[in-house]
Amino acid sequence: MLGAISGDVIGSVYEHWPVKEKDFPLFHHECGFTDDTVLTVAIADALLEGESYASAMQRWARRFPTRGYGIRFAQWFMAASPEPYNSFGNGSAMRVSPVAWWFDDEARVLAEAERTAACTHDHAEGIRGARAVALAAYLARQGEGMEAIRERVTRESGYDLETPLDVIRPQYSFDVTCQGSVPQAIRAFLEADSVEDAIRNAISLGGDADTQAAIAGSIAEAAWGVPDDMAKAVLKKLPDDMKAVIDAFRQRST
Repeated sequence: MLGAISGDVIGSVYEHWPVKEKDFPLFHHECGFTDDTVLTVAIADALLEGESYASAMQRWARRFPTRGYGIRFAQWFMAASPEPYNSFGNGSAMRVSPVAWWFDDEARVLAEAERTAACTHDHAEGIRGARAVALAAYLARQGEGMEAIRERVTRESGYDLETPLDVIRPQYSFDVTCQGSVPQAIRAFLEADSVEDAIRNAISLGGDADTQAAIAGSIAEAAWGVPDDMAKAVLKKLPDDMKAVIDAFRQRST
């Protein structure tokens, strides 16, 4: 899941300062973790502790309540008895990557991806986005090639994963829906040759940079691993309690 967190941290400064090119400073001095990281850690912690996804997300979001959550999610994590709110936002896709590492069966990965989404994003598009990202990461972790991943995720999700970024990029704009941001983020991975390249591809779309970079980075990590220098730079941006979960998750899932 460090690929997702890397994408979030690197992309954090470009969400409201969009770029349409790949040549930008990788670690801006103002970059930091956002809700994407908090909730990815929450999913990992839920798996480690056997806790419900909803409970873990509430607990972690309340610990870091000012990290850029959407209005409805903020209401959800503060509620005494939270209920899903039919969201199709890309939040379901940016937090799902830990399940691709925790489970070794494709059907279980897809089922758990749906569970991570459904406690908030129970709209069909919210679930589709989570399943697509988890499947892509799982297949990359299994050593599948780019074309096999593209074909399998296309069959699962129905997303258009063939349109090149050079065609998408000129007219693309900020979009927080799964259907409007997840396929493009997966394509950012499919055109990459490293975690850094996937993250740069995603940010260069000029859209929801941190979330799309988190998605692309989460899949790319499964293909290539996060370089040590990137991992060290990202971990410096995180509090100790997050780093403890990341370390424990790595030891249990690899």
